[in-house]
Amino acid sequence: MAVETTGSTPQTATPAVAENLTDSPHYLAEALIKNGVKHMYGVVGIPVTDFARIAQGMGIRFIAMRHEEDAVNAAAAEGFLTGRPGVALTVSAPGFLNGLAPLKEATENGFPVIMIGGSSTRSVVDLQEGEYEGLDQRAYAEPFTKAAYRLDRIEDVPLSVARAMHVASSGRPGAVYLDFPDDAVAQTMTKTDADAALWTATDPDPAVQPSQESIDQALQLLSQAKNPLVIIGKGAAIAQAENEVQEFISKTDLPFQPMSMAKGLIPDTDPHSTASARGLALRTADVVLLVGARLNWMLSFGVGKHWNPDVKFIQIDINPEEFENSRKIDVPILGDIKSAMTMLNAGLAKTPVKAPQDWIDELKADSEKNDAKFASRIDSGKVPMGHFDALGAIKKVYDRHQDLYLVNEGANTLDICRDVIDIYQPRHRLDCGTWGVMGCGTGYAIGAAVTTGKNVLYIGGDSAFGFDGMEVETACRFNLPITFVVLNNGGIYRGDFENLGKDGDPSPLTLTYDAHYEKMIEAFGGQGYYATTPDEVEQMVEEAVASGKPSFVHVQLAIYAGGESGHIGNLNPKPVVGPLATSEVTANPYLEGARM
Repeated sequence: MAVETTGSTPQTATPAVAENLTDSPHYLAEALIKNGVKHMYGVVGIPVTDFARIAQGMGIRFIAMRHEEDAVNAAAAEGFLTGRPGVALTVSAPGFLNGLAPLKEATENGFPVIMIGGSSTRSVVDLQEGEYEGLDQRAYAEPFTKAAYRLDRIEDVPLSVARAMHVASSGRPGAVYLDFPDDAVAQTMTKTDADAALWTATDPDPAVQPSQESIDQALQLLSQAKNPLVIIGKGAAIAQAENEVQEFISKTDLPFQPMSMAKGLIPDTDPHSTASARGLALRTADVVLLVGARLNWMLSFGVGKHWNPDVKFIQIDINPEEFENSRKIDVPILGDIKSAMTMLNAGLAKTPVKAPQDWIDELKADSEKNDAKFASRIDSGKVPMGHFDALGAIKKVYDRHQDLYLVNEGANTLDICRDVIDIYQPRHRLDCGTWGVMGCGTGYAIGAAVTTGKNVLYIGGDSAFGFDGMEVETACRFNLPITFVVLNNGGIYRGDFENLGKDGDPSPLTLTYDAHYEKMIEAFGGQGYYATTPDEVEQMVEEAVASGKPSFVHVQLAIYAGGESGHIGNLNPKPVVGPLATSEVTANPYLEGARM
């Protein structure tokens, strides 16, 4: 039916006319459903309120959230988990702008997502006449996405959806913005013409098979290596290539290092994993196969003290622009990961690859040594707790519930959790990824719960949770099976930083140490817990997870627990002179390093 969007009550066309017509909101919802969209996350308002209600009425589950940034993050999480674009909806101008940061984050992470943004009348915006929330949204979206399109005519609905599906899914996945102006919202066409023009995107993520020459060269180089290593990145998780990767590791016995969101493609407990010997593995590897991993800041760009200076790289990537973006790549393999790994596995019959036993033994010895040191950290018995104590207690729960989806954010909470908690299944860990932003966690948790219907465990620091914590209300409203765990040390990195001035205000890094974050979920009907010892953490997290209901465990850490910037303090340069040039705080008994 045709809908008039102005005024507080929608005005429908007369029944005689509506019988033969469809309008843009109905047609867009129908096109999305035709292309497999089952959920939409968003915040409603002018001019897309009725579109959300129509989509819901037609069968799309609409998850109304409290902030657009969280809605786009939830849709991006769905894209990561399924390989198909999640869909988010925002209102015009300010709401649209709130969605830009997670659009950029999705593009950097390779998560397929489509954001539909309602916008103001084009003719008035283009002439800068002062339209309500007037903004050229498509132009603003372009730098943050793979592509940005404007839907000006109802006839173009099938094209716009198919185009968005293809671009978001194909190549390296990412974000697409689809602008939906209010003058397009009100357009109509006959149902006969609309039905005839509707189609489904054909193979939006086609396979891209590498050249046989590059496969042969890669296997030849690996077969000659003394210290070969495989680094598995989240690209392999997005590509759902776990079977092919597992087969390759099984056939070759090559050690592998999983990047954060690639954890679980092969269980972290697999003996081939170098997670406990990461430093030694990188420093001494002479040939490295990158499987969906990029030589960006997280791998020190493949150069410097963390790497063997003579290391050679083989890189599988679907984006040719990624090759040699920071250093020489000896064998670039251009193609999708499933195809490349399938060809590598087949090529082993002709060019066998096996890891030398002395290399395996060296890594194993280093892992055992580091694991022994690490074990004492996660069971120190200290009260008040440090991050290792609390996360060690949560690890016991996770080991009993290995199908839990884990969402993780923070500084120390993120870095140490990644080391402590083993992941056993593919795509069961979500975190900030390539861009390293905070405030994505509760959106990811909601997206994971809605997409999978399974239990989700959110673990965040008190600072990170503050960016998007209001979404606990969304979790309660939709009765989602999420257990939120917040580790509170009273500040950004830690809570004992001092104000260097004389105004009496808290330090820029100081938050409320004696807070009770669990009260937030209680306000909306969820179950809250407050834990001060490792035993309480284990018991309360276990109870919360087992309930399958929205729950919250506040974990009280020592105020001095944590190191500045977690494991990446080197990215936070110090002034040359002054009190910050040496040390900001007193000696910290909880300053814990990575397991590597």
